[in-house]
Amino acid sequence: MSDVVEEIAAPGESGPVLARLSRLDRLLPVWIVAAMAAGLALGRLVPSSATVLNSAQVTQGVSAPIFVGLLVMMYPVLAKVRYGDLPKVTADRRMLVSSLVLNWLVGPAVMFGLAWTLLPSQPQYRTGLIIVGLARCIAMVLIWNDLACGDRDAAAVLVALNSAFQIVAYAGLGYFYLHLLPAWLGLPTSGLHVSMGTIAVSVLIFLGVPLVAGFLTRAVGERTKGRAWYEEELLPRLGPLALYGLLFTIVVLFALQGGTITRHPGNVALIAVPLLAYFAIMWTGGLLLGWRLGLPYERAATLAFTAAGNNFELGIAVAIGVFGAASGEALAGVVGPLIEVPVLVGLVYVALWARGRLYGSTGNSAAAVVR
Repeated sequence: MSDVVEEIAAPGESGPVLARLSRLDRLLPVWIVAAMAAGLALGRLVPSSATVLNSAQVTQGVSAPIFVGLLVMMYPVLAKVRYGDLPKVTADRRMLVSSLVLNWLVGPAVMFGLAWTLLPSQPQYRTGLIIVGLARCIAMVLIWNDLACGDRDAAAVLVALNSAFQIVAYAGLGYFYLHLLPAWLGLPTSGLHVSMGTIAVSVLIFLGVPLVAGFLTRAVGERTKGRAWYEEELLPRLGPLALYGLLFTIVVLFALQGGTITRHPGNVALIAVPLLAYFAIMWTGGLLLGWRLGLPYERAATLAFTAAGNNFELGIAVAIGVFGAASGEALAGVVGPLIEVPVLVGLVYVALWARGRLYGSTGNSAAAVVR
């Protein structure tokens, strides 16, 4: 993300990869905590801020400020992807199949089990968490993966795959996990009425626009100036935008529910427990599965982060649209990024540490990564 070219340790090199992060990246947790605090303070001290932010929409249910933040955040990362090399990624069936299984079979089932086990008497929060668990990550995962030196081309493919499955499977999985499966188990049921069109619009706006922008930037840049200029001159200039977009998005997300979160810290803690367990299970399982399958570190890390992340933008939009902005379901969705952001930032550092423990001195990459 930062304006440097970071050399990843080649076989036999000594020194922790973490030490090679730029000062901007090493202080990322500080910037994120500050953004979270600013958003919470804005929502708490200026109650009208949430109304103002909600009133600006790209289309019904899609926040314009969040869209702008995600566009600025995702565009530099997607501009880094070498789209001509994507066929090599799609040929790795071990990674693709593993990702689909983790995201669309394991992930929703784990969130369902944790929500019912840890929140048996909190139906609104439980339903909100299940809604979030069904929305697989298509946005912030690109940032976490990039910081952890994962395979950004693979991340782009998996995000696109998740987007396609999200459009066709989200509503059906919602019916299964909120109505059909609880009924089979003798548990109370809930309803979720959301159209494929609504989900498709969300995916198109939040992923499609930055993806097209990133693709066109690389295509035009390489054609007019060449790859060397594009990757050595332009990308380092675009890189810092991702951090600014991430911080802006965090401020907006937390400002929207700052008042609710600060007034009900006990409820936030209740929701946080299953979320913490979910991130730990999915990320660790994804990394170890990639390692056991013999994937290089870069792809194992990508598998882990895409499995652990969730599309909270979609989850929040669905919860608000179906249950209302003041509902417990919406609060569960908003608490999601409150927990995910610091946890996955921490897991970036864990990934860089685990690389040396799981892969030893064999490396897996001696290439320069434009940060």
